[in-house]
Amino acid sequence: MGQRIAISSGDINGIGPEIILKTLNNRELKDNTVIILSSKSVIDFYADKLGIDLNYKVVTSIENIQEQAINLLHAYEDDAPAISPGTLNEQSGACAMQAVEQALKLCKTGQADALVTAPISKEAVNLAGYHIPGHTEFLAEHTNTTDFLMMLVNDGLRVGLASIHIPIADVPEALTEESIIRDATIMHQSLQQDFGIAAPRIAMLGLNPHAGDGGIIGKEEQQLIAPAIKTLTDQGLEVTGPHAADGFFGNRKYEHYDGILAMYHDQGLVPFKTLSFGTGVNFTAGLPIVRTSPDHGTAFDIAGKGQANPSSFEQAFDLALQLSANRKVKNNDHEY
Repeated sequence: MGQRIAISSGDINGIGPEIILKTLNNRELKDNTVIILSSKSVIDFYADKLGIDLNYKVVTSIENIQEQAINLLHAYEDDAPAISPGTLNEQSGACAMQAVEQALKLCKTGQADALVTAPISKEAVNLAGYHIPGHTEFLAEHTNTTDFLMMLVNDGLRVGLASIHIPIADVPEALTEESIIRDATIMHQSLQQDFGIAAPRIAMLGLNPHAGDGGIIGKEEQQLIAPAIKTLTDQGLEVTGPHAADGFFGNRKYEHYDGILAMYHDQGLVPFKTLSFGTGVNFTAGLPIVRTSPDHGTAFDIAGKGQANPSSFEQAFDLALQLSANRKVKNNDHEY
């Protein structure tokens, strides 16, 4: 039996609908089923611009879903929202989050196996009254998940972030020995459950240049990170570090690990995006549902121009299929 993948539209004035259409156009679904959460007016608007004739079925409820096909389930309060490519506004932010909410319901009730989220604008969704820093935190809150980890994935390169969308000045205070242990544990469990790696090898980066240089350039490595690594290894996890981030990536040490835990956003994402050449995937580890997303934003500057590269969304879609299938296998194993 195949997977049911829910796709939220993203911002209707961004590149979300375009990369969804480009990904699904002429795609072989095999025994999988797709449910796009959007509206017919939005999908047809961008399909017409792109010259894509997508074969999809409009359904009014989840009960009418056609298996092994592309389905469109209306997700917006407005029947036909105004579409203005490249424009940031309250309505597009509201539509983006209404699609996420509807897709999340399908996953929480088991009516979909995974969620792929097209890009949203944090500014637009905040204008619409959703005061959130991003998808990750919203999904965690609405699945009652307190322990989660944002990971970026590209084939064997998997980077987790010990702190996410906070000012760089707040990072040292946000890190604790306990939080580092928690994040590494979530990564370890996800590598086993979602990626099927029996004995994951995890590298932990230092916070400071040269991993503190023995305490000369900061003491977080000695006071927080090294003790966390010792606790984790005492528990049987294979974790090494703290590694100096520049040498770790510069010397290609990342090739020898299944997961890497970075201490802050840009420490992990700058090398990741450089190495993944625009095909990386954002994955939220620790959630009760599988959620993936492309590792880029709404790209308002090229929205509606047909220039958007769907590679990252294609990878996100494929990873959602893989991870949801892995979870089913793992869950079935636990039933015996």
